[in-house]
Amino acid sequence: MKINIIKHLFIPSFLVFLVACSTKKDTFLARNSHALSTKYNILYNGGIGFEKGLKSIQANNEDDFWELLPPEKMQIKDEISTSNKSSNADFELAEAKATKAIQKHSMNIGGREKNSQIDEAYLMLGKARYHDQRFVPALDAFNYVLYKYPNSSKIYEAKIWREKTNMRLGNDALVIKNISKLLEDQKLKHQVFADANALLTASFLNVEEKDSAVAKIKLAIEFTKVNQEKARYRFILGQLYQELGYKDSAVAAYKSVIEMNRKADRRFVIQAHAKKAELFDYQNGDSVNFEKTFDKLIKDRENRPYKDLIFHQMALFHDKKNNQKAALEFYNASLQTNSKDAYLTASNYRNLGNMYFRDAAYSQAAKYYDSTLVKLNAKSREFIKIQKIRGNLDEVILYEAVAKRNDSILTVVAMNPADKVTYFENYILKLQKQDEEKRILEEKNKEKQENINRNNAASSFDVVSNPDAPQPTRRSAMTPPAMPGTNSKTAGTTFYFYNPTTVAFGKLEFKKVWGTRVLEGNWRNASVKGNTSLADSATEESDIAENDENATKIVEQYTTDFYLKQLPTETVEIDSIHKERNFANYQLGIIYKEKFKENRLAIAKLEDLLSSDPEEKLVLPAMYNLYKLYQIADASKANDMKNKISAQYPQSRYAQIVNNTGVDSSSQNESPESVYNKWYKLFEKEQFALILESIDPLITQYSGDEIISKFELLKANTIGKLKGITAYKNALQVVADNYPNREEGKNAQTIINDQIPLLEKLEFVTTESNSWKVLYQVGLREDKSTKDLEEKIMKFIASENLQKLTFSYDIYTDSKNFITIHGIKTKAYADDIALVLKDNAKFKITNPAIVISAENYKVIQIKKNLENYLALEKK
Repeated sequence: MKINIIKHLFIPSFLVFLVACSTKKDTFLARNSHALSTKYNILYNGGIGFEKGLKSIQANNEDDFWELLPPEKMQIKDEISTSNKSSNADFELAEAKATKAIQKHSMNIGGREKNSQIDEAYLMLGKARYHDQRFVPALDAFNYVLYKYPNSSKIYEAKIWREKTNMRLGNDALVIKNISKLLEDQKLKHQVFADANALLTASFLNVEEKDSAVAKIKLAIEFTKVNQEKARYRFILGQLYQELGYKDSAVAAYKSVIEMNRKADRRFVIQAHAKKAELFDYQNGDSVNFEKTFDKLIKDRENRPYKDLIFHQMALFHDKKNNQKAALEFYNASLQTNSKDAYLTASNYRNLGNMYFRDAAYSQAAKYYDSTLVKLNAKSREFIKIQKIRGNLDEVILYEAVAKRNDSILTVVAMNPADKVTYFENYILKLQKQDEEKRILEEKNKEKQENINRNNAASSFDVVSNPDAPQPTRRSAMTPPAMPGTNSKTAGTTFYFYNPTTVAFGKLEFKKVWGTRVLEGNWRNASVKGNTSLADSATEESDIAENDENATKIVEQYTTDFYLKQLPTETVEIDSIHKERNFANYQLGIIYKEKFKENRLAIAKLEDLLSSDPEEKLVLPAMYNLYKLYQIADASKANDMKNKISAQYPQSRYAQIVNNTGVDSSSQNESPESVYNKWYKLFEKEQFALILESIDPLITQYSGDEIISKFELLKANTIGKLKGITAYKNALQVVADNYPNREEGKNAQTIINDQIPLLEKLEFVTTESNSWKVLYQVGLREDKSTKDLEEKIMKFIASENLQKLTFSYDIYTDSKNFITIHGIKTKAYADDIALVLKDNAKFKITNPAIVISAENYKVIQIKKNLENYLALEKK
């Protein structure tokens, strides 16, 4: 009898399978079956997705070697995500696999997990969320591992990942506390110990404790087994030493990265070379070895992706060695690599700009600074600094151009007739030479282009003349032929008449054979060709006329008369050019002194100014600024200039400054800003007379301080309030002339240009107004007569119920002021008020009342011309 063994074993096998698949039975078979399925199926596939996602974000996140590197390569987003949805498909796969493992294979029996791989699933879940920068959900996953699996083999790794997440959430103090306790209480494996110390390094850096960070990063370097981590940590150690000022230690750290050679990523090796070069000792260092090292780096084909940085460092080396030509070549070589490092490119442009700036080539420097600003982060301090320098250069370029142009004109104007002719003859010779060189270059370019066109046309004719040659087929009969330049692969399909090069060549060939033909029938006939001779003749005559005209134009530029007749001859015009040149030199002197600290250039400009018969208003400020510059450069010259100022302008404020007289000692211990604020508050309280009386000693006291321009503008505004528009304009002009490059000087010039002309045009109006005032002239507010008048007006307003009237004490001049009644809508009512205050026994105000519209009151306050208004009223 034959027995079917398979049939009898099926039922037991099925029962065993059911027991093994159950997550409710704590059996050896069930535990190991679910653990194997979790590890080698679900978590394996999830791990592949996780590693793929990790590589993708690391490839996309470039390290910024210009800043201190973080121990973990990760670019943090601006906002912390609390979403449960992943933004990365690979991390989403890892998370899905981890979740599946937990849901399908978790064996939570009796409150304990029996599947040894579930803690790994939660750890993968947390890691995927962490790298997807969903830190709050990641923290939940790590906390679950610590809470549910205290005996897990991954418990210390989970603790470190939890604290990494806490660090990303800004809880650095908690991280330092927990990881420090972990390191004290437990003996960890080397790699886990290294990871813990790397995490501590990051947290110490976040709380600005760099010394502690150094100690921890050293331990991470010693115990990590991953070469890329070792290279990164050593580089960070070098950066920390560099920031802390330990130059030798930093060099040693960078050298250790370089010595790793191929064990480290190539970018770390090259960046370590660059950082080491930054610390080169230009006084005692081995320059020959430095150049040899970087020459070797340049020649190494492996370093081609990093030539931008290598050239930059060579440029810096030559720049600091004052070898400007070599520096210029290497900066340009670095730029020509089309580097992806925006800050490196900006640094090249900035350094080139600085080179031209030092050579006083300000127009060229400005162009490089413009390029720098395009590449820099607009929110950085460096951007603001370069932007400020660039803004200052606008003024330098403007005034340098004005000074150079006007100086040239004045120099030529001052020559005798024979010298003028000789000067322009020499200029014409140079011009002719330049034009000839330009013409030759244009002819060469034209000939070169014609050869290119001829070759292109010949190639096209080869295609047309050989129809049997293989031709690319079109996709459809309705598809037009390809246009030239659309695709190199379809260049052979270019239709003849769609190619302008071949058409141009064809026209030339046609003209050679047939000549110029009129567009009409029977064009091949000789008669038609004869008719075209007239057209040819007309064309030739037109060309000759045009050439003659151009020749006349060119010849005119080659004659001295062309230039002589453009020179100014009128005295007024020459004087205007002279004044403009002097003002430009004065402005340049102040800019070089105050903004760029270029004392040598400032002295040269101011000395040129004083030797050029300047306007009187420029002489004393120029002498004073030269005195300040000479104090730095030449003490004997400073003393001579001091004596000149004292002798020629003994009563001037500058004489008081250089002789240190008239200084108010009451505010010696206060800061300039607090003193200015105190006096500005008095200005707001309309204490104009007190300010004008006290401001000059303060200006003398703070001479040379940046606050001085604010005091000067305060003085000008006070003068405007007390003395009217003309005095205000003059006072503003002093501020604009003496401080042209400060904000106050620019504001003063703006007011002079834009507002003063409008105020000067104000005149009294005779039109009807709906706002009137009654004025009473008084003296100081403290005077008894002024107080009595105020009391009477106050009593009148209290008894007046028809309209809401108010009054004020208004400053007019330093000795004459007004008590003004406001809120009057008609002139008749204003006249009635003046009459009541004069005749009513309650008030009996004997001061003459002045009835005036609000518009005219504004005019007298601005122009201080009350007498003119009263005279106009009498008429």
